Amino acid sequence: MDPWYNRGAMTNTRGTRGPSRRALLGAAASVPALWLSRGVAGAAPARASAGRRAWPGERFQLGVIGCGIRAKNLLRGHFLKSDRFKVVAVCETLPERLAGYKALVDAAYGGDVCAATTDYHEVLGRDDIDGVLIATPDHWHALQAIEACRAKKHVYCEKPLTRTLDEARRVASEAQRAGIVFQTGSQQRTEYGHRFIDAVERVRAGRIGRVLTAHVGVGDPNVPCDLPAESCSLEEARAFDRWLGPAPARVFSETLMPRGMHSHYPAWRRYNEYAGGGLADMGAHHFDIVQWALGMDGSGPVRVEPPQDRAARRGASLVYADGARVVHGGPSGVTFIGTEGVLHVDRDRGAATPEGLLKDPLPDDVPRLPRPQNHAIDWLDAIERGGGNACPAEVGARTAAVCHLLNLAYRHGRALAWDPAAWSFVGDDEANGWRSEAARDGYELPAE
Repeated sequence: MDPWYNRGAMTNTRGTRGPSRRALLGAAASVPALWLSRGVAGAAPARASAGRRAWPGERFQLGVIGCGIRAKNLLRGHFLKSDRFKVVAVCETLPERLAGYKALVDAAYGGDVCAATTDYHEVLGRDDIDGVLIATPDHWHALQAIEACRAKKHVYCEKPLTRTLDEARRVASEAQRAGIVFQTGSQQRTEYGHRFIDAVERVRAGRIGRVLTAHVGVGDPNVPCDLPAESCSLEEARAFDRWLGPAPARVFSETLMPRGMHSHYPAWRRYNEYAGGGLADMGAHHFDIVQWALGMDGSGPVRVEPPQDRAARRGASLVYADGARVVHGGPSGVTFIGTEGVLHVDRDRGAATPEGLLKDPLPDDVPRLPRPQNHAIDWLDAIERGGGNACPAEVGARTAAVCHLLNLAYRHGRALAWDPAAWSFVGDDEANGWRSEAARDGYELPAE
């Protein structure tokens, strides 16, 4: 029997059938105490030195590194729409796409105002740039984010924050040391009608009782890249070598680096050399909500376990110190199961059993989380006005770590004990060797 339908259906906010409440067996530790801070202890201060230092009433000058579909969506949806930002430079490896994105920005401002380059160091070296949007593939994030921090640029970096565990630790450390405002692109913390904020508040307030498990419905773990060779021009070969950067050398593939101004999310996300598979791509959103609800923004699980079936692509789980278990698998989104009820949340819906868990208002004395206008404005507000931002580097790093731990459990097929404070596996030299992967010569992370 499908375990999601063994207790009848829940009614969700769209009136359609949602996941059922499953039998609540065993016990788990209490829901973590409510807290208001959106950052973590020791988060980087706002108004930090970065380029010209943007102030209220002055446009924040932004450079864009990586011009794919995600950058296009952010530009059109946020950065080009707001009169508080001005995009002054774009960087992309493929010249034809670079020209297309320069034209997109120039058209928005009505003139030739945007610089264009294939070398992101030129963006980081400009004194008139206050911050950067890093929207490159995952395998580039750590190196570019660290170099941006060292250039004292504020950073908005797409999720998943990194490709490996050691990279996640390094980026969090560098952002803290640089004293800049770093926003990880986990916009479920600020957008989608604040649906996820509402769910997190209710879990923390104990509306479902003690949290027993959470099921996260996202895609498969990553796999090695086995794409065949494709013919390309000399210019495309050079651009593809720049696209690979830290990743292992290989033959050209348009599946990895689409030509032109494409309008889809390329499949490089599926492959270990570049990303964490569907598990990390959407998991960086949904596991992030679980971490947030459990009060684990500055920590993480203590154990990761593979599925019983070695060949399965779902079923690996994370175990937290209080006994809460988080399972990879289930309906799209996040399903929290507690001793007093079940709460399901996704981008377009929320559902609960009993229904009142979502419908009944929270008492006035329950602390509430901020509800920003959107993720980009939340980042800029933290820079200009002070205060925390929704998803700083430490938070993004911890969520990325969760995804990496699950991928390692699938890949190696054994349970692993994890020390989130030390960022290392406990008494396991072999597993600690999996925390990082060698970069191509010339693309190594700078020394700490």
